[in-house]
Amino acid sequence: MRRRSLLLAAVPAGLVTLAGCGGGKSNSGKASASPSPSVSSAPPPKIVEGPLPAITAGTKFGEKPTVAKGPGEPSKDLAVKTVIAGSGRTVVENDFVQANYLGQIWSTGKVFDNSYDKGRPLILQLAQGTVIDGWRYALTGKKTGSRVQIAVPPAYGYGKSGEPQAGIKGTDTLVFVIDVIDSFNSKSSAQGKPVPQTDAALPKVATNTDGTVPKVTVPKTAPPKKLVSTYVLEGDGPALKADQTVLCQFQGLVWDGGKTFQRTYGSGRLSQFSLEQMQQAVKGLAQGLTGKKVGSRVLVVVPPELGYGDNPPSGGVIKKGATLVFTVDILAAM
Repeated sequence: MRRRSLLLAAVPAGLVTLAGCGGGKSNSGKASASPSPSVSSAPPPKIVEGPLPAITAGTKFGEKPTVAKGPGEPSKDLAVKTVIAGSGRTVVENDFVQANYLGQIWSTGKVFDNSYDKGRPLILQLAQGTVIDGWRYALTGKKTGSRVQIAVPPAYGYGKSGEPQAGIKGTDTLVFVIDVIDSFNSKSSAQGKPVPQTDAALPKVATNTDGTVPKVTVPKTAPPKKLVSTYVLEGDGPALKADQTVLCQFQGLVWDGGKTFQRTYGSGRLSQFSLEQMQQAVKGLAQGLTGKKVGSRVLVVVPPELGYGDNPPSGGVIKKGATLVFTVDILAAM
């Protein structure tokens, strides 16, 4: 069973999911220990350089670190140190960050969570109420490719209640080592290589990579009867697995008339959903994305029996028996 990361305070604000996806399973499995959704009332912290415990092994970016127990008493302020300086994009608040991390308790050195053993970096949004404040303040302004070590006092972690399921008391200062792999915002696009679109029976999709809406031209012919999934831009990342969660830009159109029923491009938002969850809403979209590479733009044409069939969302442009057209920029996965 996969446990939802302790860092997540709530479903990220600003996410948009397809009609029918809400109220399903957590986007990364059942939660056995996650904090209650809340918005911190603490003022912005004073950021200091230390003290911080030594990293005694796994000192390279991407390696699982071993961290000593905290030296003496921790600071009551937020201690932040850039252990390895990256040279990538500067992270800003409300960005989505892809990162590996290890978290442990200052006083005991007990590790309570890490992503390295799972082999899947975490993806989260640095927004108030969606992640512990210590991360939000510490990572803002850092560059991707950086390793950052932080010591988070209770006020910027889990507060006076702590997180008992993980053995975290309300008085515990927490130590994290974070490898910031990448960051994404509402202007992010897939950056793969264009693939020739030679099938006249399929919609044509623009290949712009500036975060604006890629134009889709749907042919005035009958739609395909079977599921179609093909690259528009082919990335070089790992292939999506059926149990992963996807961070993406997307748009959905109805084949007949080419009207858009939902999209993130140009909306100031991104979409994050699990493929398992999507199987319950639009099965054809989940199937069409499974196996496709991260960094790609994918065209998926979904026949009615793998879409909404005779039960479309009420009040929208999707009618009974509609064939759906999706373009999806796969930005990251976990």
